[in-house]
Amino acid sequence: MANEKVTSLEVAALAGVSQSAVSRVFTAGSSVSQKTAEKVRAAAAQLGYRPNVLARSLKSGKSRIIGLVVAYLENYFYPEMVERLSTELQKVGYHVLIFLAPQTSVNVDQVIREILDYQVDGIVMASVSMSSDLAARCQETGIPVVLFNRAHEDKNLSSVTSDNFAGGKALADYLCATGHSRIAYIAGFAGASTQADREAGFRAGLADAGQDLFARADGNFDYRTAQMAARTLFATQRRPDAVFVANDHMAFAVMDVLRFELGLRVPEDVSVVGFDDVPPAAWPAYNLTTYRQRVDQMVQETVDMLLAWIAADQPKVSRVVLPGELVIRSSTRRIGIAR
Repeated sequence: MANEKVTSLEVAALAGVSQSAVSRVFTAGSSVSQKTAEKVRAAAAQLGYRPNVLARSLKSGKSRIIGLVVAYLENYFYPEMVERLSTELQKVGYHVLIFLAPQTSVNVDQVIREILDYQVDGIVMASVSMSSDLAARCQETGIPVVLFNRAHEDKNLSSVTSDNFAGGKALADYLCATGHSRIAYIAGFAGASTQADREAGFRAGLADAGQDLFARADGNFDYRTAQMAARTLFATQRRPDAVFVANDHMAFAVMDVLRFELGLRVPEDVSVVGFDDVPPAAWPAYNLTTYRQRVDQMVQETVDMLLAWIAADQPKVSRVVLPGELVIRSSTRRIGIAR
């Protein structure tokens, strides 16, 4: 059993090394030989020693904790992002503290205030935003804040996003090129930059092809709301022949309603496209045509941004926009002429 009274000095004595060598062994990223590390870890195991991370953080002034605020864990995109972000940060000796928050900035600001009490070294906001006042406060205290999959009009906030406008346009170009003429859109949360940019790009692509949006409904990035939107859009006799749903999570809801409630065939009666390319999009049950966000690149850019700011100990605002990729599967079809 671990003995809390065992000190690093005792471990050093048993291992025959200096106390600073023990500290380096248990500090991620520190330089230490393999031989020394093996001796120290063997001594630590024999004595039941565990390093006091909290005490070390008080001494260094760094908690080595990154606060992560996320709102959509039911969406497959975010559990995948959380796993990859945690893995990358652990490689460099940081850990993630997760907070759940609703979409409104007022509620998010309250969560951020709670996070600051934990003396975090940085904050990642995943698909939620914050007020400019609180962003300024974080900047003044030297705490880096990076928006993940969300942009902000405040130029002092760093962000990492996909090119949502280009993605929306690529989907419109594809649907128009494959002969669809009654193309609908199911929107995400109105306050999200991702929603605004995807819709703007989609409308631009339709306009380039000489088309207007046939119909529109709000899905709010929510499964049940997207189901209701699908019922509304397809309740009329002259229904859409294609629909772009603002993310895959909602697209699955739409496809379920079309097939199992309304008796429509996908893609024979209606083509469906989404955005994100989460794992279930490739499952045979959906096989969804979608626009892929490069999660690995987004996570790496976020980690690099945080670490650069922490190392420099001063604000380094950056906005990264990454290209995505159109992934064509069997939820869409090519039609000869408009029906």
